Amino acid sequence: MRDGPVILEDLHVFLADCHARLAFDLVGNTWNAVVVWALREGPRRPGDLRERIGGISAKVLTETLRRLEYNGLVSRRAYPEAPPRVEYELTDLGRTLLPLIGAFGEWAFDHGDAVLDAQDRAENARDRAGAALDRAEHV
Repeated sequence: MRDGPVILEDLHVFLADCHARLAFDLVGNTWNAVVVWALREGPRRPGDLRERIGGISAKVLTETLRRLEYNGLVSRRAYPEAPPRVEYELTDLGRTLLPLIGAFGEWAFDHGDAVLDAQDRAENARDRAGAALDRAEHV
């Protein structure tokens, strides 16, 4: 842990082997952040996670949980029962991501409509440019 804030402008934080790129890779994967957020209230079984998240296949959930476990953000606990039961929960390290993911969620809530509007404008401009090109080719 550091004493005081890190000034990103003073560091080469975006080099291929830097910690900032590692962090962006971890939260940049859509499912990583979603699964971490879904685990914020405690351990969950994979089926519970799929219901809670929605729109994620069992395969993608398994891959995501393995990736999070590999990175030390999630722990897996298998119970010696028949049928087998497995639960996943955030590690202390994984919990440190919750405020960041929450902040992204707040940003999305506050600015998501503006982003969607910008996307609509870009698509409309692209469509108009394509239509103009089509008209020019038929002249």
